[in-house]
Amino acid sequence: MNEAMIKEALEGAFPGATIDVQLDGSHCQVTVISDVFEGLRPVARQQRVYAPLGELIRSGALHAVNIIAKTP
Repeated sequence: MNEAMIKEALEGAFPGATIDVQLDGSHCQVTVISDVFEGLRPVARQQRVYAPLGELIRSGALHAVNIIAKTP
C-alpha cells in the first residue's frame, strides 16, 4: 500500500476535491477539502472519509488514520 493507492480511493469518493495523503508505515494523515462537507458536523465528515478507506482499515493495511476534512 502507498499514498497513491489511498489518494485514488479518496478521489473516487470525492471528485474534484483537494486531497493530501501522508503515509508513515501503517499510520496515515489524510486531508480532504471538498464542498461535500458543507453543513456536516465533524463526525459526519470523518465518516465520509473513512467509508472509502474501510477495506484498508479492516484488513490492517492502515492502522491509524488522522483525518482533516474541511470545506474550501
